[in-house]
Parts: sequence; structure tokens; C-alpha cells
Amino acid sequence: MQTVLSHSALSRRTLLKAFGGAVAAGALGGCAGPTGGPPPGAVTLGLNRSLVSLDNKLNQFDAAVTVQRAVRQALTRIGPELTPVPVLADRFELTAPTQWTVRLREGIRYSDGSPVTVADVDTALKMYQQVNGSFLAAFFHEWPEVVQLDERTFTLETEHPLPVLDYLMANILLTPAAANVPEELQTGVGTGPYVVTESNRGTGDYTLRRNENYWGPRPRVEQVRVRFVPEESSRVVSLRSGELDLIDTITPDSAEQLRGLKDIRIDQVRGTRINQLFYNFRKPPDHPLAKPAVRQALSLAVDGDRLAGDILSGSVTPATGPVAETLNGAVACGTYAYDPRRAKQMLEAEGINDGDLKLTLIWESGEFAGDTSVMEAVVQMLGEVGVQVALRQFEPGGDISSWRQGRAGDWDILGNGYASPVGAALPILQGMYGGTPEREQTRDTYQGYVNTEVIALLEQAYAEVDAPKRQEVTARVQQVIWDSWPCMWAFVPNSLLAYRTRVADVALEATNSYDLSRIALEA
Repeated sequence: MQTVLSHSALSRRTLLKAFGGAVAAGALGGCAGPTGGPPPGAVTLGLNRSLVSLDNKLNQFDAAVTVQRAVRQALTRIGPELTPVPVLADRFELTAPTQWTVRLREGIRYSDGSPVTVADVDTALKMYQQVNGSFLAAFFHEWPEVVQLDERTFTLETEHPLPVLDYLMANILLTPAAANVPEELQTGVGTGPYVVTESNRGTGDYTLRRNENYWGPRPRVEQVRVRFVPEESSRVVSLRSGELDLIDTITPDSAEQLRGLKDIRIDQVRGTRINQLFYNFRKPPDHPLAKPAVRQALSLAVDGDRLAGDILSGSVTPATGPVAETLNGAVACGTYAYDPRRAKQMLEAEGINDGDLKLTLIWESGEFAGDTSVMEAVVQMLGEVGVQVALRQFEPGGDISSWRQGRAGDWDILGNGYASPVGAALPILQGMYGGTPEREQTRDTYQGYVNTEVIALLEQAYAEVDAPKRQEVTARVQQVIWDSWPCMWAFVPNSLLAYRTRVADVALEATNSYDLSRIALEA
């Protein structure tokens, strides 16, 4: 489902009044969302995006990580310091430039009692490699080969150095080899602290029960219910009424409404996700957007400080590089400047006068908090330099994926968020900007971005086993990407989580996720 919006931009006061009215209407007249409070011993999460699977071969939006890893786990995970920490492996060591030696923890088992085996790791890697349209596959510069040494120990072998493999393997969730297939799994068992007792992929609702056979510390909450509540106002009302215990991805305005209420807490951390107004790099060579000068000119027309400060209420930081500065290895490359006079001059120098350039901006509802307000403001800003923009909004579950791949319709700018679940800059750079002509043939590049200089630098960075030298190359590739103007504007949002005080020990991390097994209910 998609909605074409008018070009008029709403004022911030109008937006706030509309939002307040929506909250009031929800409070007085009911709202979409769960009914009734959670049962004893249970917590209920309200997600803004539909969780279509508890596997992650295709879907990896931030809040999904919390739930998926409560059921399935990986050899490592990205910890609070954005570095790998062991989970199913008790050893993960670089033993040669092209070899990692890994050992499974002793005695780990799936929830059905079956043991975790080296074959499960081997099969998982093959399934992630074979699935079509994988978000995570793009991070792998090369897929490792599993070589078993004994019952618990194996090596991960590559032709070329893969010095961030311990980061990458944090996203390869294990399931028994015989039950694994190259698609998102809808059933099956995992090693996590919870098991699935009810699921509805269509509604995005799940019920998890404590895994009494869990190999780690016993989970402190007996049952977790997951609900898809797309409307922010409904999530806020449901949290206040007690129908929901935790909600994610809220705007600063919602946080302000909730802040100070005695039975609600708000956690906020600097995030690792980057949100972008990304250009379509699949345009023909004679299209204006194929020229870096035009892309830069359009960027100069966008008042990022106004978007960050007024529209998004200071809850975000304008990006200074192609990835979030919070990631290990990220560097500052520049800033997004606002200079509409220079924007017009640069457009005119390219032969583009008022009314000549007509663009389409697409995005999916809920891509980031306040997304519609940002898009409407951008329409107004570009209009001031003579560029017309049509907005096309897709509802969750629609066909925006086909549009992004250029298979369903044409577009010019994409409002998109890119999660950074690996904690390090290099794999994220590979995922977004490591597109090759071969990958573009299957539309597996990031919006058609293919840059031969970037490809060469990424290959050089991955081949460098000396960490300081690798960082030098990683910094260079970031500057090259920045100078190619892939984005009209980009920002890094703070992660915001609101929850009721009956829930304790919620430790929100920079990846906008938390460990479900650690949370508890107040007595």
C-alpha cells in the first residue's frame, strides 16, 4: 500500500496540534493496539515495525534484534562497547591472516535438548549466503569456510584476510542444520532464553515463554508478548494505560509527554543507525542526479539544522560521514551545509532552472520517528530553489522493496534507515557502498551505488591485518564516499525507549536493542 501526499509542508505548530489531537482521540475513543494489561509474570513489547520472522536472514530492523536474539543466538554478539563478546563460542581467535579458530561452549543445547554442533554453523553460513535479498550478506566481503577440528572446535578459513569476522558472526543466528533453509524461518528451535509458543506473521504478534532448559542464567521474566502497533500515538496511549510495558522508536514530542510520569521511565543513548535521504544511483548517465554537482547542490538546499532542531527536536545529530560516528573506525569527513543561494547557482551552472527538475521522494512509514514531517519539510526547502518534489509514502508490508530495487517504479530520493548491527564501520561501509557491477545485475547493491575507487579501497582495507594500517584505509574510503555525495542529508538518531516502572533492569544499548533475559518485574 502506498500513499501520495500533497506537496504542502506543515508547520511545527500544526504538527504538534495534530499529534496532540491524535493522542487525545486515542485516549477518549480507543486506539489500535493490544487490549488489556499483560498477565502476571509477563511483559508486553509494542513495536513500530511488524516482526515478520524470528529469524534474521532478511529482516534486521533495530527492535527486531531484541526479540530475535531472545530465541536464536550467534557465536558472538555486539556488546555495550560495540565490540564482540562471546555467546555460543568460548573461543574466537584470529590464528592466521586468513584463519579464525573457534570453539563452541561446552554443553550448549537448543531448547528441545539437542546439542549445538559445528555442522549447524557450517549450514547457517551457507543458508545466509544463499538467501535472496539478504541485508546481512552485504557485510561479508567473503564467505568463510568451516573446517572442523574436533567435536567443538573448528576454523573459519578465507582466501583473503577477513579481520572483522568476529563482528560479522554476531549476526549469524544458529538453528539445527537439518531444519535450516535459505529463507527466513517461521518455526524451529534456538538456543536463546525464550521459546515461541504463539506466532502470527500477518499481525506481527508473538508470545515467548521462558526456556527452562536455557544454558545460561535463568531468564527473570516468564513470558514476553510482542505486539505490532504502528501508530505512535497508539503506542504512547497503550503505554500510559498499562496495555504495553515497553515501546520503541518514539519522537521527542512523545518522550516529552511521557517524561516525568511517575510510572514511566525513558532511556536514551547515542545510536549506531544512520538515516538518510539517499539518491537513486540507477539513473542513466544523462540524468541530472548522475552528476555529483547536482547531488551536492540539492544537499545545499536542505536546512539540516532546522530538520534536526525544529522538526526532530534535537533528538538526532546530523551525520558527518557515511556511517554513524559512534561505530568503531568511523571518522568525520565533513558537514552538511545550508546555502540555498549557492544551490541555485550550482543548479543553473548545470543548466537546471526553476521548474526544470521534478523529483520523487519515497519512504516507508515508520522508517524513523517523525519521518513524514521531515519529508514534508524537505519538499518545502527544495521548492524554494525551484525543484518540485512529489512524495510517495509506503505502508509497512507494502512493495517499497521492489521500488528500491528499481523493479516496480522510478524514484529519485529514498528516505531510509540503515541499521548498524555489527558495531564497526568497515562492514557497514561494505554493506552500503561495496556494490559491484556483478551485484548490480541482480539489484543487490545499495540503491545502485557502484564506485570503482570505493571497491578498491574496501578490498585493500579487508586485506590489511595490521589494525592501524587498516584504519588508515578505512578512513580514506569514508572520505571518498562522502565526496561522491550519496545523500542529500543524513543523520544519526538517539535511541529512545520508554517503559513502565514495573519493568526493571532494561539496559538499552547503542544498537537500539537490549537483552530480554536480563529484564525483571518489580515485586
